[in-house]
Amino acid sequence: MLLRRTVRLAQLAGRTAHDPLRGLHVSDEQAHELVTRPWAWQSQAKLPAQDHAVFAAAMAQVEANLRAIRQQARRCGEVLRLERLRRAFNLSAFERDALLLCLAPLVDLRFEALYGYLHDDLTRKQASPSLILDVLCPPGASRLHYLARLGDQAPLLRFRLLQRASDAQDGHPHPLGQLLCPTAMSLAWLLGDPPEVWPLHPATRWLAPEALPTAEADLLLTEDVKMTLIREAVQPESPPPLVLAYGEDARAGRAVAAWLAHVLDRPLLCADLTQVEPGGQALGALIEWQRDARLSGAVLWVGNADAWVVPDRVTPPAWWAELLAYPDWVVLDSRKEWQPTDEKRRVLRVPCPAPGFEQRRRLWEAYIARAGGSGAEGIDCNALAAAFNMTTEQIARAVAMARDEAAQHLRPLTNASLFAAARAHTSPSLGSLARKVIPRYRWEDLVLPSDSLAVLRELAATVRHRPLVLETWGVGRKLAASAGVTALFAGPPGTGKTMAAEVIAADIGLDLYKIDLSGLVSKYIGETEKNLERIFAEAEHSNAVLFFDEADALFGKRSEVRDAHDRYANIEVSYLLQRMEAHNGLTILATNLRANLDEAFLRRLQFVVDFPFPDEAHRLRIWQTLFPAQVPHADDVDFAWLARRLKLSGGNIRNIIVAAAFLAAAEGGCVTMAHLLHAARRELQKMGRLVNERDWVWTGQVPTKEV
Repeated sequence: MLLRRTVRLAQLAGRTAHDPLRGLHVSDEQAHELVTRPWAWQSQAKLPAQDHAVFAAAMAQVEANLRAIRQQARRCGEVLRLERLRRAFNLSAFERDALLLCLAPLVDLRFEALYGYLHDDLTRKQASPSLILDVLCPPGASRLHYLARLGDQAPLLRFRLLQRASDAQDGHPHPLGQLLCPTAMSLAWLLGDPPEVWPLHPATRWLAPEALPTAEADLLLTEDVKMTLIREAVQPESPPPLVLAYGEDARAGRAVAAWLAHVLDRPLLCADLTQVEPGGQALGALIEWQRDARLSGAVLWVGNADAWVVPDRVTPPAWWAELLAYPDWVVLDSRKEWQPTDEKRRVLRVPCPAPGFEQRRRLWEAYIARAGGSGAEGIDCNALAAAFNMTTEQIARAVAMARDEAAQHLRPLTNASLFAAARAHTSPSLGSLARKVIPRYRWEDLVLPSDSLAVLRELAATVRHRPLVLETWGVGRKLAASAGVTALFAGPPGTGKTMAAEVIAADIGLDLYKIDLSGLVSKYIGETEKNLERIFAEAEHSNAVLFFDEADALFGKRSEVRDAHDRYANIEVSYLLQRMEAHNGLTILATNLRANLDEAFLRRLQFVVDFPFPDEAHRLRIWQTLFPAQVPHADDVDFAWLARRLKLSGGNIRNIIVAAAFLAAAEGGCVTMAHLLHAARRELQKMGRLVNERDWVWTGQVPTKEV
């Protein structure tokens, strides 16, 4: 009706359509009409009495229809979407009608022709500020006061309800001539589209009240936290406090938002700051999220809120100011703890630390049950929770990975598949400073004295039961400095130190990383400490076993300070002592010379395992254990004679067996005693030991003379 009135006024002012090309060119008559028309040409034209009566009656009918629609909505317990939008953004009547004028061409194409007529340009088919002022404002200079309500800082454009048309042919950079149209989200919401098809920002996700993960909230939130959120929800402030959920567990932060939305019986709008680059576009994205939350009545959850925190400031001013001005519920999720403060609005801080042992066990049980593996045999959730210090997100992904693998191979979930998936989701990025070792050995492969084996089993049991003893039983509160476990494997080369580390890693189900000392130690001051910090930091977040071979080269005794080199070398050793104590995992040091280690290291070690040179009985077991059963060998192979004559360690025996196997393969036969003796001769020559050839003549009988 307002457009009909505007068109009639334009016709009365002399804007006739006699020219068939009107709107496509400017004729002499049109130029004369433009220069003779007053700037507020509407003031020169008035509706005739007959037209005025018709218009007044039509507007009265429109108002009656609107009242009837509002009454029907109230009877149904609903609020009209246009009214909800007006209240949410505190729009004036002018701003509401301006939004409708911009919406009209998207609802009925006839309005495009009308707007082209009123613009005197048939290519301009959308509303402009000039057209909006002509339609909605009274004549005279007062119309310019309404222009500010169509500016960038006014609600319509600031909250992205309207946007400037991106038509490249739009040649009107001036605010009066720029074309305006509703954004996709405001159009979809006003037209009543369901949430499933809303054109949300790519970094957001909408969850209906019935889709909220309240089961996770029961697992991740304590009763105190849930009761605090309930109390805040039933006694709301105006505006309500900002909720800051901080800690390592991202899903716990989302669980806080889900529980709050559940208590309020409202949907949840999830947004992730890491998917938006900081800057002007990011600030615009935050405003869009606020708009979508207002339109849908959702609780806004902003994930990874610390991604925009400026390190040298308490709070980043730009987006923090936007959040402070937002009048509804916002939950900020942050991995790091920071201190947002404001005098005008309260901040409710909710800690979300990484789950402890008991909580991890419940999470493993819950996700395995959802994956259909609750009845599977052999799944030990206690072992999984004890071995892997994982967040809720990592546990959920590990179970999903194991479930997919089991479905692909048509088999049920197993303990081994869950351990493998957990390792895959906690793999460190140690780069060139460490090498991942795939465990190949088991307990039965170790040939050691009974006491050394007992200590190794005690070490594995300590790692496996740390969470139970330190957390559940409370030993870690007063008696234990940290949850880490340190061990020293000392013995001559080839006595099984690396093999024992592989056995321990395989038994507890963790990855083993062997540290490359050549890439660790640096001649530059401070670089060695940085490399050590990288290793321990990655290992701590990855549940990996660190194995420092040839440890005496790095962890040697601290010397008397005679120059700057001695001082910095001692600093490196002292730093490593402190870092080992703070490390939360298993660290194994291996050395050939135990006497070379600093005494401070030995005092801080929980386990010291001796790997002695094997005697004849142990050498015989090593020969029998290492020789593969599937390797063809002759009947004359006498392991007892080899164990008696060759006083070698397990590493040398392994080299001899491998070399003999290649010799036999080259001759196309099986491994004979001659092959083993030849390989042993080469091994002794490599070691620099003299070989008496007369003692190596094999007659099939055991010689009495020793080598």
